[in-house]
Amino acid sequence: MSEILAVITPSIPRRYMALGILWALGAMLVYLGFTAPLAGVGGRVAFLGLGVAAMFFAERLRRATLLQIEMTDEEIRDTDGRLICRLDNVKAVERGMLAFKPSNGFLLTLHEPMERAWAPGLWWRFGRKVGIGGITPGSQGKFMADLIAMKLKGHDIRFR
Repeated sequence: MSEILAVITPSIPRRYMALGILWALGAMLVYLGFTAPLAGVGGRVAFLGLGVAAMFFAERLRRATLLQIEMTDEEIRDTDGRLICRLDNVKAVERGMLAFKPSNGFLLTLHEPMERAWAPGLWWRFGRKVGIGGITPGSQGKFMADLIAMKLKGHDIRFR
């Protein structure tokens, strides 16, 4: 088992804020689905469907943000053991303002594409791109991105 070099833990206040917003949106849409007098049957079904979808995504966010992201010498994974990417597959790290990245996070470009995956609020992977961040603290994301950039330049990272 490799030593864990960096960890990203979801921010509790941001987690509760995101969950509250999604649950409130879902509840309002479901309410509209039952009470909107001028919506007609199609509009009511649409409101109900969107409300249930918002609540479904709130539950996915709740489950995903119970986990943390860990970086070792070989890989980035979550605390369930799900592989996000191997570090030898990382080609570049982007943290700039104009990078298409999650909030408080960074974007990795991979040499070889991986299958699509998503943990709402923590990370997403689409082909050769991996976005890490969301409802996470910016300082932890910056630290992990800096470690990855150092490893890409050939530095050996050891903490004692």
